[in-house]
Amino acid sequence: MKRVNLFGISVDPLTTKQTVELVREKIVNKVPTHLLGMNADKVNGLGKDKQYDEIVKNADIINADGVSLIMAAKFLNKSIPERVAGIDLMQDLLEMAEKDGFSVYFLGAKHAVVSTLVDRMKGKYPQLQIVGYRDGYFGKDEWQNISNELKEAHPDLVFIGISSPTKEYLIDYFMKQGNNAIFMGVGGSFDVLSGYIKRAPKWVRKTNMEWMYRFLQEPKRLFKRYFFGNVKFLISMFREKFKWQKQV
Repeated sequence: MKRVNLFGISVDPLTTKQTVELVREKIVNKVPTHLLGMNADKVNGLGKDKQYDEIVKNADIINADGVSLIMAAKFLNKSIPERVAGIDLMQDLLEMAEKDGFSVYFLGAKHAVVSTLVDRMKGKYPQLQIVGYRDGYFGKDEWQNISNELKEAHPDLVFIGISSPTKEYLIDYFMKQGNNAIFMGVGGSFDVLSGYIKRAPKWVRKTNMEWMYRFLQEPKRLFKRYFFGNVKFLISMFREKFKWQKQV
């Protein structure tokens, strides 16, 4: 399926269901994969560090995760079928892993959060093979040890609940170390799925206002990202539109 160029990033025009099927294919064929959800925050993060830009642009599967990206695609006359929300995709992948006998590893968040997450996932997916987990509070000097642990556990799927850009650097490091897995950065999904943070009700999600629900839960932490970040993203969107029109 031909990729769609948005803000210099080649986004895969996939539905959630298609993404799950593609991931299954990658696991069966033992293809190490960086599965990345593109959103406004990642667009805003481009141009600051060359290494980060290269990691994002070279991700193996890039989904449109975020209402802002879907709106931008429409504004720029690009065809993206739907938003592939990271937290929903993660749960679909866990369901697929349980059904097909694939193994998983959880990396990130506070110890209490990730351990509670594991307990909850064991209850929700009783046949799921969880081969390991650890919190996200470690320095770069521990990356090699964690990489070695992953090689010993040999998970098919590794979910990383660490904030950007650290998780992108970490995934890139693991893959360069020869870890063969599907690596997916899931942001704050561990906090939600563990029950530490409540997710917006379905009716709020349907109105595309889940971001506001999240902001109301953590206003101090998310103010700069959502409000200043959204303004920056809108400016980038109009610049992209103007650039596209000049080319036409």
